[in-house]
Amino acid sequence: MSISLNNFNNVQPPALQADDVAARVKAARENVGYSIEDLAVTCGLANEEIIDIEDGTDSDPAKLRRIASALQLPPSAFLAA
Repeated sequence: MSISLNNFNNVQPPALQADDVAARVKAARENVGYSIEDLAVTCGLANEEIIDIEDGTDSDPAKLRRIASALQLPPSAFLAA
């Protein structure tokens, strides 16, 4: 499909999968050397909440913002392709 002025608004970005976000969160956590417990304490979430996010069963934007802040990353770091 080519993009022209007629169909530009119909082009949708690929959907972001929960597994992609989960993998990015886990990679960011491991990159700074945090355990799940370290991250939970730093961002004020329970260990189980971090585990749910990293398993892809939870993708609450408010929790993702707290994790990003704790890891000193912009929230968009978990969403970038």
